[in-house]
Amino acid sequence: MEPGGEGDDFDRQVRLLTRGAAAVVSREELRRKLERAAREGRPLKVKLGLDPTSPDVHLGHTVVLRRLRTFQELGHEVVVIVGDFTARIGDPSGRSETRKPLDEAAIEANARTYAEQVFRVLDPAKTRVVRNSTWLAPLDLAAVIRLCGMTTVARILERDDFAKRFQENQPIGLHELLYPLLQGYDSVALEADVELGGSDQTFNLMMAREVQRALGQEPEVALTMPILEGLDGVQKMSKSLGNYVGLTEPPGEMYGKLMSIPDGLVTRYLLLCTDVPQAQIEAMERSMAAGRLNPRDAKALMAREIVRLYHGEEAARAAEERFLAVFRKHEVPGEVPEVVPAPGLLREGESDVPHLLAAANLVASVSEGRRLVLQGGVRVDGERVEDPEARVELRDGLLLQVGRRRFARIRLPGTRREGGT
Repeated sequence: MEPGGEGDDFDRQVRLLTRGAAAVVSREELRRKLERAAREGRPLKVKLGLDPTSPDVHLGHTVVLRRLRTFQELGHEVVVIVGDFTARIGDPSGRSETRKPLDEAAIEANARTYAEQVFRVLDPAKTRVVRNSTWLAPLDLAAVIRLCGMTTVARILERDDFAKRFQENQPIGLHELLYPLLQGYDSVALEADVELGGSDQTFNLMMAREVQRALGQEPEVALTMPILEGLDGVQKMSKSLGNYVGLTEPPGEMYGKLMSIPDGLVTRYLLLCTDVPQAQIEAMERSMAAGRLNPRDAKALMAREIVRLYHGEEAARAAEERFLAVFRKHEVPGEVPEVVPAPGLLREGESDVPHLLAAANLVASVSEGRRLVLQGGVRVDGERVEDPEARVELRDGLLLQVGRRRFARIRLPGTRREGGT
């Protein structure tokens, strides 16, 4: 093909769809499927399975969701499978022990939340959301036995997590061995052309190819994306580890968290979490390595781009301006939440700092406030407080600060104020 021709366009599509991918099985198959879909005038059916085992979607989940969005922008159909049936087993990927089964109420609540949050990334008009209980629940025992006959125990035990647990004499539930087969059957039920997942899903996606082939279908392309490291730069992003960026967090909180990641992760976040062209990211990486670009400036671009994606241009600009004011110039932000203490505190006229932080909604509990004071993370009128028993006189305009991003100003009722805060 001449440059600019159809052949070049398919190569371009493959590059876009595999940007940042951990593995693709295989690029050649993907190109052939794209060519055939164009020739037949039909979209590819691209699958993502999500087990609703927790209620929140964070930035780490968007690495895969954004690649699905690229398929949508190229005209293909995305099918999100809410694994309400497989959640009863729980995906054993990366697990050192058997998951505790969720009850129906928790699965249903999490499923609703998942469906709402994925549309912060995916186009609702080009997304079909289905539940795998639709086809898995009706399977009879004979069908399950046939499904089990498509692999061997030795093959299942090739999984790293199963192999490790087996070697360490850790229990492996028989029902867990069924999980990869059931996920594979999802692909059969949908006649999926492509399946996406995190790199920890590689075994499950490869098993889906085997199940499809055994049941007479063309195997899907398996495309896995890297697992995003959290704010600590070491462990994968996880709400339970507290190193995550939630999609529903306020713009300022999101921006501030992103500016805290290690410098070495900036280009990785740019590649996996933004639309910044890959060539520009590679040029930035070279410039940082040569000392021509300050990693702080690259990080600011990354934070601004991510906030813009989920909150819009204006919110991203405001978040950046607030960050610059507070953290680079060491100024208090222009708008600080104002809090009137409860009558009990007002009668006392003073308070210890942990109770005051709780009253100002800067911490969830007095014990959390005490812990933060002991850690040196609390300031009152700009001065660090280190004694949780220290008493503070309540006065109008008293400024409280927790960490780098949370502020509150005490207001006393009936106090005359001029000129704002």
